[in-house]
Amino acid sequence: MLEEKKIVHNNHLLTDEILNNCIHCGLCLPTCPTYALTSLEQSSPRGRIRLIRAALDGDQPISKEFIYEMNFCLDCQACETACPAGIKYGSLVETARDLIHQSKKNSLTERILKKFFLTWTFARHERLKFMARLLRWYQTAGPQAVLEKSGLLKLISKKLNTIQLLAPRISKVFTSEVLDEIILPQSEVTHTVVFLTGCIMDVAFAEINEDTIRLLLHHGCKVVIPKGQRCCGSLQAHNGDSEGAREHARYTIELFAQFNPDYIVMNSAGCGAFLKQYGELFDDDPVMRSKAQFISQRTVDVTEFLIRTGFIQSQKKYSTRYAGKRITYHDACHLIHSQKISEQPRELIRSVPGIEYVELPEASWCCGSAGIYNITHIDQSMHFLKRKIENIRKINPDIILMGNPGCMLQMQFGLRNAGLQIELLHTVTFLRRICEA
Repeated sequence: MLEEKKIVHNNHLLTDEILNNCIHCGLCLPTCPTYALTSLEQSSPRGRIRLIRAALDGDQPISKEFIYEMNFCLDCQACETACPAGIKYGSLVETARDLIHQSKKNSLTERILKKFFLTWTFARHERLKFMARLLRWYQTAGPQAVLEKSGLLKLISKKLNTIQLLAPRISKVFTSEVLDEIILPQSEVTHTVVFLTGCIMDVAFAEINEDTIRLLLHHGCKVVIPKGQRCCGSLQAHNGDSEGAREHARYTIELFAQFNPDYIVMNSAGCGAFLKQYGELFDDDPVMRSKAQFISQRTVDVTEFLIRTGFIQSQKKYSTRYAGKRITYHDACHLIHSQKISEQPRELIRSVPGIEYVELPEASWCCGSAGIYNITHIDQSMHFLKRKIENIRKINPDIILMGNPGCMLQMQFGLRNAGLQIELLHTVTFLRRICEA
């Protein structure tokens, strides 16, 4: 009998048996944005599984085609929702990217960029804040306005111009710099929660972090915001740096576990999805695995937490600020597909009296943000965004709600380019404004 071949990813063994669970039924094909764009088999989940299978067997080296297809994938995991065999496709793609990372066969430019972002900027939060301050200076001190008015940047590079327009507006203050480590509600404490401030959420969406904390306090929570937070490891995992992901996960686990929270509350879909996977990262380390499972089991998206703890039933008074408004909701991929969270935000939104809730066509279709995909694959990303904007036009909402920063940046860009005057809010911002009557 041939020895079973194995790939090690995040110290989790992905065996021949797991890969062979794919029955090649094709139910994933209509859900895959890259297959919808190209109609090419190799650009589908089924095709990529065959490529991974060939690489594992040694039948195909880590080729340019292999690298292209694994990076072309959005990792939206819509195929996982459609798959009758329960294939963990996201884990397979991260495995493939880990193989590419180890082979060092990706382009020199890509290796330099990943080295800069993954192992320098996001490795320490102070470095991220330093880079954020530089970007804030560029955005507010005049250089960006001069370049946009002159059209010089667009002449130099249309792609570079698009990237700088997609960049988040850096917050005036960062969450981690202005909030106490422990904040108590004015009412009786109902739950003790740890709040992850995030990377981009901290420096570019500090107002949403504040809205989240105020909403939790309104709900009677004791909110713990541990000092010294840094990247949770999701960025490293999605880009093939499994060891870097484990290092960041280990740090976060040790930091959060000391507070023994009832829940760890997230307002960023990607971070929440990854913390829920912590329990799978340390199969080789029984002590660390136990701590990781403790964190994973207590991690909840903020909408999931509010529904689970009876927020709707406890809410006595609502503001009429959005009365008569036509409101829709966009499903972030790492909420609906990774965490299977779809009904909870809708239930919260529909509970608000006086609004008109309308379902967004193809609400779960990826907007094209996908982490840094809208930087590395601008043209394809804009194609996926165009489809999302066309669906928004069909229902003409006043407000679009969502639960992920990457989606917000992408769709703000799309709405602005389309000339649509539609308000875009994080779900917690909407709920906080409604509930603080």
